[in-house]
Amino acid sequence: RAPARGFRASPRARTAMPSWVIDGYGSNEVLRFTRDMTFPIIHFPNEVIIKVHAASLNPIDLSMRSGYGATALNMKRDPLKLKAGETEFPLTLGRDVSGVVMECGLGVSYFKPGDEVWAAIPPWKQGTLSEFVVASGNEVSFKPKCLSHTEAAALPYVGLTAWSALNQVGGLNQSNCSGKRILILGASGGVGTFAVQLMKAWNAHVTAVCSHDASTLVKKLGADDVIDYKSGNLEEQLKTLPLFDFILDNVGGSTEKWALDLLKKWSGATYVTLVTPFLINMDKLGVADGMLQTGVTVGSKTLKHLLKGVHYRWAFFMPSGPSLDEIAELVDSGKIQPVIDGVFSFSEVPKAFLKLEGGHARGKTVINVISRQ
Repeated sequence: RAPARGFRASPRARTAMPSWVIDGYGSNEVLRFTRDMTFPIIHFPNEVIIKVHAASLNPIDLSMRSGYGATALNMKRDPLKLKAGETEFPLTLGRDVSGVVMECGLGVSYFKPGDEVWAAIPPWKQGTLSEFVVASGNEVSFKPKCLSHTEAAALPYVGLTAWSALNQVGGLNQSNCSGKRILILGASGGVGTFAVQLMKAWNAHVTAVCSHDASTLVKKLGADDVIDYKSGNLEEQLKTLPLFDFILDNVGGSTEKWALDLLKKWSGATYVTLVTPFLINMDKLGVADGMLQTGVTVGSKTLKHLLKGVHYRWAFFMPSGPSLDEIAELVDSGKIQPVIDGVFSFSEVPKAFLKLEGGHARGKTVINVISRQ
């Protein structure tokens, strides 16, 4: 019999749970397994507690392990500085979760205990490399029926990051993509493999940039043209192709200096990058000066490129249950599939981090928190 919503369920009788945490920032040695992590509590009526069946790692987990974004994330965790003397530690990493709802807040009507769900937890909250995690109801969605928990855990964070860049920032959708020429830089990683599939689901023409050993995978996902960035000067290779309507940049660095020249001028063509200095600026300069520097940078770049006839945008991961609902529909209709590079047991989390740290991932690194998925 399902527990009455809002009242103590059996898991809440516990006070601790197994979890992978860090007690300070650094390299892989800071990861620590504990059976005494504080059990999550519902603080707000719209929250749910999820029993984690599978999680996955993203590059942001590596960055957060080393302290990236700590200034901004700590401000988000405690904006009024009410918890004087407290720190963010012990901190649990991991953003993706696929699992089962165990308990719901009094304001949650969309989910009930026993529902199979997936979500991407924002980086300012405790993460998913735990037995249980708490999430806001508006961050959660029903898991695609056609996927196992292991498969489902590979998609939420990268899917929502790509969705933010392509749909919410870039303005692309199912009705306006047909025939558009899309360039995806960094197409073989988690975000890239999702973006290729989404653009093909929306009938765009996709040119994907990756290394030669990933080209077979990217073609299988539907890319029309695949360019090997190692086979010669990438800029020169791309200049031989017709101009693009949209560019998604997962790479950053020097690509920004020439990529916008590949767009059609004065046609609404847009360049969106996921590599921004926002959190770095706040880490280096503090909150106020970091936000000011970020605003100046994005404002000046936007104006500079607008005068040249193209749009320049930054995009970020945005948690969204409703967007995951739309992604789940695409998954269940067979238009998007998870791309998994490796699967590790819960006891192998440090090994999984090392694999991700090695780079050249072809899809996602998944952690089975419950051994059989």
